[in-house]
Amino acid sequence: MTDTSIRTRFAPSPTGMFHVGNARSLLLNWVVARQSGGAMVLRIEDTDAARSRPEWTEGILSAMAWLGVDSTQYEGPYSQTDYADKHSEAAQRLLKEGLAYYCDCKREQVQARRDNPNLGYDGFCRDRGLEAGTGRALRFRIPEGGPTVVEDKIRGRVEFPHEALEDFVIARGDGTALFVLANVVDDVEMGITHVIRGEEHLSNTPKQQLLWEALAHTAPVWAHAPVLVNEKRQKLSKRRDKVAMESYQAEGFLPETMVNYLMLLGWAPGDDREIMPIEEMIPLFDLADVNSSPAFFDEKKLRAFNGDYIRALDVDEFVKRCAPYLEGEGVPWRPEDFDAAVFAQIAPLAQSRVAVLSEIVPNVDFLFLDLPVFDEKSWVKAMKPGIGAEMLTAAIATYSDESLAWEPEALKGALEQAGAAQGLKLGKAQAPVRVAVTGRTVGLPLFESLELLGRERTLERLRAALERLNA
Repeated sequence: MTDTSIRTRFAPSPTGMFHVGNARSLLLNWVVARQSGGAMVLRIEDTDAARSRPEWTEGILSAMAWLGVDSTQYEGPYSQTDYADKHSEAAQRLLKEGLAYYCDCKREQVQARRDNPNLGYDGFCRDRGLEAGTGRALRFRIPEGGPTVVEDKIRGRVEFPHEALEDFVIARGDGTALFVLANVVDDVEMGITHVIRGEEHLSNTPKQQLLWEALAHTAPVWAHAPVLVNEKRQKLSKRRDKVAMESYQAEGFLPETMVNYLMLLGWAPGDDREIMPIEEMIPLFDLADVNSSPAFFDEKKLRAFNGDYIRALDVDEFVKRCAPYLEGEGVPWRPEDFDAAVFAQIAPLAQSRVAVLSEIVPNVDFLFLDLPVFDEKSWVKAMKPGIGAEMLTAAIATYSDESLAWEPEALKGALEQAGAAQGLKLGKAQAPVRVAVTGRTVGLPLFESLELLGRERTLERLRAALERLNA
């Protein structure tokens, strides 16, 4: 059953990055709007001029589009600053109706009047009848009695005693509205019926609900999703944790992985499945089923999810997704040395081993470089006395035989025999060869890699490694 009257809103502030918490809020709003046949409104909270830049707004739109929520999926974007006149009208209406008053108190004055400096405003100017003037802010008058009760779809009934709420500022001395008022006025003007956001906004909710009621409107449905925490159960912080969606995108996480994982932070579809496309999640999702406990943003689990999604891609699609990491600036090889046909051949092997797309470069770089870049720890581990020089010499002799078919099984069998002659099993015998050819002890299957590298280049690298070892 659809309810086209449902209108959710996603209202991020342009801050120079798109936080994973914002991404989770976006998806919750979008899913509720989609499943109801309603609409999601995108509004940019840009009243803080110092923190609002056009390129940051573009970053929000780009990150949303990457997650699959493009301009066809929402109304807007609207800017909060476009509604400045409405904000001022609402402030003056509250003043006229006796629901707000001007205050000229400075913070030091309030603290001097309170025994406890941590206590809020004491209502000193409530009955002074001040007029508008320089340095005079407009405060909302908290009603006597109470409490304000917030019925939250996720957290249930939450009560806020009025004695714990101070008369809060709704407009600055210059007449511009603060976020708490602007947010409510914008929601009223846009017909928002559901406000779905992170738990950190819960403390603002009683103030906003009081403003909705004071402006003679019914408050929206509230839903506050659980806070996201790291492995130490600390709230995710941009100063400490990797929280920018752009960094995950750059590293090579797939958008479908991020959507899947973010939807599971505090909610589960209920059938023990975790890997699930968003289209299957939409009809199953219910705000009432979201857990209110803090949700652990587990990057290791996210990487595992991403690996599963990568392995599920069609090989041609995998090749397409890897292209941005293999071409252009930043690659370790000369652009003209990259061979798309060779990469297409190795792609199925690489696809089964990478967890993020950026890992494709160190897995295949040896194919497109003149000589491999040696990992020194790998070199020391593989080139031990009694193994390194002996196996490199044996491999050179074995692979120089033109009668040896240059294909994986033949290459493997020949090296296995050469190793046995040295008293080594294949695992130890191939380690010096792998490092000589690829630069690392871990990577793609060795013999398929040798096939693609070719006899001449393989021998060139084996000889160069032996020369380096004997130097």
